[in-house]
Amino acid sequence: MTAVLEATGIVAGYGEVEILHGVSVSIGQGEMVAVIGPNGAGKSTLLKAMFGLIPTSSGRVQLNGTDITNQPPDRIVARGMSYVPQTENVFPSLSINENLEMGGFTRSDGLSDRLERVYTLFPDLTNRRGDSAGKLSGGQRQMLALARALMLDPDVLLLDEPSASLSPKMVESLFEKIGEINSSGTAILLVEQNAKEALSLSDRAYVLATGENRLDGDAKGMLESEDMARLYLGE
Repeated sequence: MTAVLEATGIVAGYGEVEILHGVSVSIGQGEMVAVIGPNGAGKSTLLKAMFGLIPTSSGRVQLNGTDITNQPPDRIVARGMSYVPQTENVFPSLSINENLEMGGFTRSDGLSDRLERVYTLFPDLTNRRGDSAGKLSGGQRQMLALARALMLDPDVLLLDEPSASLSPKMVESLFEKIGEINSSGTAILLVEQNAKEALSLSDRAYVLATGENRLDGDAKGMLESEDMARLYLGE
């Protein structure tokens, strides 16, 4: 399978504190790949490094075969990657529609068509287009953040802990939408503390611990592994 996104030997961190010590992951076209592991493993740091939010001191990130290592996020977005952080992922003072328009700010045409496609995918937002995003619940904000990230029709979507602090019912709805997005052809790299849900939804998975690759393989096989259950799934 052709890799749409590939990170090789990523070394990155914050200031003088190195968090990632040579992490490698790859995502094929249309694939969903989970990144799981204990708290402090470097999962979110990996996404930030791949998206150009923190510097990579060693290693390489390629998107559709092009080296994007340490490029600024706006260039990375223009090349076909979107990123949804765990928090502060919408503009609370803007309306739902304005948030979506901001998500498509680099589109030269087809904005209205893309808006309607996104509203079709997220019908709960349709009748609230003029409402302030600040009035939305946590789960609704996550839906809006997903919708905004799709406005540029990305080849690959990075999701950082999308289910954090959500109710079980909203988590179920959110993962259904993530599955629909992936089924439409968008490759997804999913960092998720809810390891069981992430593995059940994904094609493949990587396990990180202390900033290093520990395991990778078929997601369903990991879900059924007794060793995985004991070490990483809390069983």
